[in-house]
Amino acid sequence: MSKNLIIIFTRNPELGKVKTRLAKTIGDESALNIYRFLLEHTEKTVRKINVDKAIYYSVAIHDNDIWDANMYTKFKQEGIDLGQRMCNAFKNAFIDNYKKVLIVGSDLIDLQPKHIEDAFLALETNDIVIGPAQDGGYYLLGMKILHKKLFKNKFWGTHSVFKDTMEDLENETVFLLEELNDIDTFEDLKNNPTLKSLILQND
Repeated sequence: MSKNLIIIFTRNPELGKVKTRLAKTIGDESALNIYRFLLEHTEKTVRKINVDKAIYYSVAIHDNDIWDANMYTKFKQEGIDLGQRMCNAFKNAFIDNYKKVLIVGSDLIDLQPKHIEDAFLALETNDIVIGPAQDGGYYLLGMKILHKKLFKNKFWGTHSVFKDTMEDLENETVFLLEELNDIDTFEDLKNNPTLKSLILQND
């Protein structure tokens, strides 16, 4: 067992239930196509990192999918909102005696192994590491002990999440990764020909 853990939060890839804001523009089937592509990109990125790995599903655990059970421990997210679900995932990790824990989303086409490696390295000398997203949220959060305040009193899914989180951390040392763009709307993917081609397949 490694002393480090990376947690991936994912939605079960079901038609009409993923990338709903994007689906309003391109349709449910194209949105599902894109989300599946993003899941595969995330898996390929994370598998290159030599740490323990856990996948947290939004609805139900899938046994035979891209997340190989020999590599990923599988859980179901628990909690009434995103903050509580993330808090519970971190809590489980620290109960299992992990020393450094990262959580990442599964909708980042620009996520690379270096972002994750840099995050673990930053935790050597910082209390918290955050990867800010262009939409005002964050795509990565890492810590060495559970900071419950980060998961309370947030308007999840809005542009204020990163700002409000940083205000909670005024007494902690924080390392910021580079800002990345997660894929939520058509504007987010318009400059990416690979993702746009997944829309054309459904036309």
